Amino acid sequence: MADKLSTRLEAAVRRRQLVQFWRPFGGDSVNGYVLALGPQWLLLSLVCEDVRFNGFQCFRLRDVRQLQIPHPDGEFVEAAIKKRGERVPKKPRVSVASLEELLRSANQLFPLVTIHREQVDPDVCWIGRVCDVDERRVALLEIDPNARWDDKPTDYRLREITRVDFGGDYEDALSIVGGSPPRL
Repeated sequence: MADKLSTRLEAAVRRRQLVQFWRPFGGDSVNGYVLALGPQWLLLSLVCEDVRFNGFQCFRLRDVRQLQIPHPDGEFVEAAIKKRGERVPKKPRVSVASLEELLRSANQLFPLVTIHREQVDPDVCWIGRVCDVDERRVALLEIDPNARWDDKPTDYRLREITRVDFGGDYEDALSIVGGSPPRL
């Protein structure tokens, strides 16, 4: 089953097709363009509900459910994007070869990285700068919803991370207001 999913996603990458899928953590469908596939993770250029691009999201392949290629509303979505003068963003130099590489490379290119641990707490995300990462954990210096930086990083287990976001409007707003993180 996983091989069939990867084959379908690889074809969507080659054809630059809009995709839709669901995940086991509830909520709405995920819509966007898959830009890269790794052994366990995919990189997606997100098309949000107001039919605009809004950063990048990375998902575990094992969490992809009900994949629809082509997207059932693809003609409308692609027409709206085109009429707005938007284009599918180019793939950032983010590696999805492993979660460690994903976190390191996203941290190098974007001011903030968001991690989700949906099996631990589905209603919370953690946003900040990656200070350190190894095969078991990531140390994240967090920024709060008021754009205030924490004093020290917090460690999270990699095996608990279900999604990674970066380059979205909310992360950008936090970065603009919060500025550079404090030196540790």
